[in-house]
Amino acid sequence: MSITEQEWKKEQKRVDLVRREVKKRTEQLQAQVGTVKADIVEIRKNFWDDVKVNFENAIEAAETVASMRQQSEVLGERERLHRHAQKEMKSLYRLEQTPYFGRIDFVEPGEPLQQIYLGTASFLDENDEHFYVYDWRAPVSSLYYDYSPGPAEYETPGGTVEGTMELKRQFIIRDGEIESLFDTGVTIGDELLQQVLGRHSDAQMKSIVATIQKEQNRIIRNVRNRLLVVQGAAGSGKTSAALQRIAYLLYRDRAWLSAEQIVLFSPNDMFNSYVATVLPELGEENMQQATFQEYLERRLGRVFDLEDPFLQMEYVLTAMNEPGYAARIAGIQYKASVPFMRLLEQYANRLGQEGLIFKGLKFRGEPLLSAARMREQFATYDPGMSIPNRLRLLSEWLLSELNELALAQTDQDWVEEEIELLDNEEYLQAYQKLRRQKRFRENTFDDFDRERKMLGEMLVQKRFKPLRNGIKRLKYVDVPAMYRQLFADPKRAVSLGAELPAMFAEFAEQTVEKMLQGELFYEDATPYLYLKELLEGVEMNTQVRHVFVDEAQDYSPFQFAFLKRLFPHAKMTVLGDLNQAIYAHAEKADGFGPLAALYPAEESELIVLKQSYRSTRQIVDFTRKMMPGGEEIVPFNREGEEPTITRAENTADLIAKIIDRIRNLQADQHRTLAVICKTAEESRAAYERLKDALDVKLISKETVHFEPGLVVIPAYLAKGVEFDAVILYNASQDQYGRESERRLFYTACTRAMHELHLYYLGEQSPFLES
Repeated sequence: MSITEQEWKKEQKRVDLVRREVKKRTEQLQAQVGTVKADIVEIRKNFWDDVKVNFENAIEAAETVASMRQQSEVLGERERLHRHAQKEMKSLYRLEQTPYFGRIDFVEPGEPLQQIYLGTASFLDENDEHFYVYDWRAPVSSLYYDYSPGPAEYETPGGTVEGTMELKRQFIIRDGEIESLFDTGVTIGDELLQQVLGRHSDAQMKSIVATIQKEQNRIIRNVRNRLLVVQGAAGSGKTSAALQRIAYLLYRDRAWLSAEQIVLFSPNDMFNSYVATVLPELGEENMQQATFQEYLERRLGRVFDLEDPFLQMEYVLTAMNEPGYAARIAGIQYKASVPFMRLLEQYANRLGQEGLIFKGLKFRGEPLLSAARMREQFATYDPGMSIPNRLRLLSEWLLSELNELALAQTDQDWVEEEIELLDNEEYLQAYQKLRRQKRFRENTFDDFDRERKMLGEMLVQKRFKPLRNGIKRLKYVDVPAMYRQLFADPKRAVSLGAELPAMFAEFAEQTVEKMLQGELFYEDATPYLYLKELLEGVEMNTQVRHVFVDEAQDYSPFQFAFLKRLFPHAKMTVLGDLNQAIYAHAEKADGFGPLAALYPAEESELIVLKQSYRSTRQIVDFTRKMMPGGEEIVPFNREGEEPTITRAENTADLIAKIIDRIRNLQADQHRTLAVICKTAEESRAAYERLKDALDVKLISKETVHFEPGLVVIPAYLAKGVEFDAVILYNASQDQYGRESERRLFYTACTRAMHELHLYYLGEQSPFLES
């Protein structure tokens, strides 16, 4: 029997031992959970039987409250214990299947050798003295990701621990059986990566803790910088590393950090579904997830019909021949810029000097308090005060004026008419309310004059309530008019010292026309909110401690500055690939430079990931030639089929060839297949032509869940997602001929893991010439 076989048997024996201990602990927890759950049910069932309820006097009331508090605390403690036990049981179930994935032998000077096994969670013996498994996030576990056998060190809260790594071993364990076992060097071994990356794609992203690379570990364990920018090639593991980073932060800072204090901004709802299982797989709750559009809708959806980024993208890709197209593109680029943000700041200052635009108050369709009167009152406040503070003073004045105006309404005919129309229930409610307010001398309500006066006051106050609420929410400030005003008169912008782009007048006219229709371009939403906050005060979220932005190349400098203001106490991690910056504003942007400029240099770090793991070497070699500087992208050495480029004679021939290819791919057991089109319109047309022959789903911006199978999808919605095989529907010069479409084309092609097939009509795209 060889040493390797002996070692294998020894390791399997240890796996069996750990599994037995895990099962024993699981059985103990199951019994504990059952007991605790029975306690919870019993406490809830008999809660009021065990509480002495008596409010006859202050002493009895105090005893009642104390009794209720005591019972609530007992119930709360049992529920916390139950939740903790259930969470531990989920962790144990995972460990029973795969106890660990790595081992390092580490020795400190003068100390005995430590055999350290790494898994998705820590597991100790029954005396809590010996670690069977260390959590991959523990300080000592960083040795596994950062070093090869030889001198090594790791950081702990108590300082640096130095020593020597004698062994670094990797496992693939399935259902308690070791499938692969090998020793490796500085990085996670190619053999393990080959097995993991060679599998078929799934409907949801998986944890990568067993295959974290050294550069990814730098991202995961970075706790020093307020801004961490990860610029990574397509398929370099940016999103995976970000999710493991969230799990690491929740583990490291568990005493004070919760999942609710972390926000991930993702590109679309389908992507949220795609990544939703990673953190639960690691035993952590999911962070908050949102799209930037969802935030904009929450803030502005009641005021405007908002365009979303996908509608903007559709316009950019399809409206090249429409009048005003060049002006709209110029507007998209300018409104995303730092100079436009500075112009809005100057404009807000000017408004503070000259006066804001207000909306007069109306009551029952008649003017109540004019905008001119508000403007006069606003002008009386010290101009040295901030605009939001002056508006607070104006709101107080308006509420005071409103009280006077309300009193004057009580003698109006409409009040008498509404009193007459009160039904018995409303009359009784009024009586009870006035009685609670101690507005009667006796328990009677028979004095007609007093009755009418009291009811009249109550009715007026009720009708004036919406006006009061509107004043408190500053609805009398006409922000839409002030934003429009900046564009309606370009001379105003020039007078503020702004250097305007050549087509400012043209896209300014488009902006005003859109707003007069009650709509707002996507590129205007963030600037509009910024002006609103300059005037009314900044909305901040001070609870969030970490903000993650995926597909960050799609965010404008303006949007990043806004996010920094929104989350003033948060550290920011942004992940993106400038080669996939497909939105129109990115053509004039300076990469992540404007974002980095928001932070002191010593508080930010840029990590560049050049190795691509998603695709085979053949696909990476093919796609990197499409982009300037693509030679810097390093393919992982995983072999596969060469990409194919196929010309079709006509649409019928195109569909026939694609159907034939898909059937071959399905026969090869590929689970996720995508026909990627340029736009939503092309996707719908392709879907209609394929649906009778194949079981296919159409993906649109409304799609919430990512499922395995065959899909037709626009290229801009496929970002961040991967497929076993990709078919590019029409890689022709007509579809992908403009330089501005190069990155969209690259993005579509880089979604493929194992196979990539391109079809075209007419002439092929110039991006394929290389």
